[in-house]
Amino acid sequence: MIKILFFASLREQLGVAQIEFDLASPASIDEIKSKLIEKGDVWKKAFSRPLLVAVNQEIVEQDTLVSPSSEIAFFPPVTGG
Repeated sequence: MIKILFFASLREQLGVAQIEFDLASPASIDEIKSKLIEKGDVWKKAFSRPLLVAVNQEIVEQDTLVSPSSEIAFFPPVTGG
């Protein structure tokens, strides 16, 4: 079981701050995103934009493999001025 956290406008769009996701074997971030998109149109729209992702509080690439006991966080890129 992994914990998936959602931050900033992504959390507002999805209407949820975190979920638990059953993961029996290692999977890539892209594979996990694909499973989340299957949850419906709101999820598909939320994950169609660029997002940053962290695994166990470390920024990672989309092809990173995640183990079943990991914590994943998705959040929009931060812009500043």
